[in-house]
Amino acid sequence: MTTIDILRRIIKKSHLEIEVEFNEKLVLIRKEKGLTQEELASLLFVSRTAVSKWESGRGYPSIDSLKEISRVFGVTIDELLCGDEIILLVEEDNKKKGETFKNILFGLFDVFTITLFFLPLFGLKSGSKVLSVSLFSLKGIENYVFIPYVLILTLCSVYGIMELVLQNYDNDNWKRYNTYISVILSIVAVMIFIVSNQPYMAFLFFIIFILKVFCLFKQ
Repeated sequence: MTTIDILRRIIKKSHLEIEVEFNEKLVLIRKEKGLTQEELASLLFVSRTAVSKWESGRGYPSIDSLKEISRVFGVTIDELLCGDEIILLVEEDNKKKGETFKNILFGLFDVFTITLFFLPLFGLKSGSKVLSVSLFSLKGIENYVFIPYVLILTLCSVYGIMELVLQNYDNDNWKRYNTYISVILSIVAVMIFIVSNQPYMAFLFFIIFILKVFCLFKQ
């Protein structure tokens, strides 16, 4: 009798016997198939870290990954998950989708700052007038003022690209801190433009900051 057959008997009698949780089932059937975590990860098109997290009980796979596990091992989803675990899986999957959507929004907000290199939103004094010019049209300002402008816009733009590219990056620290770093960059930008008396840029970054905070609390 194979391990999978044993699991099926346990599942059928779960109301009488000790219930086997998903992570324990995954370890058993993976070893039954003679697969390492790396090999299973390759079959499921996920990272080895993801498989390790599932097997240690620190999380559940997405619904798509669960379907692949079911296909690879030839078992049904009902045989992999109990009722409570199915509810947890749906909740976790919805949470991941919400985080992905939030990361995309934050990434788009930050990537948008690329356009600020070229839009005429910087104030330049010309006699008694104040002209609206682009960043590279600012003339006669000191380097200690100009360089922070370039740095903060570059940082925001590059970080926005990272957020979009790494939205599915399976790293706990990245998932925990990426949006907060994005918010901090917006705060720094607001402060830089307020101190240097650039009200249009300060107001625009303040709006971006408010939108990010709204997204955080909305989630």
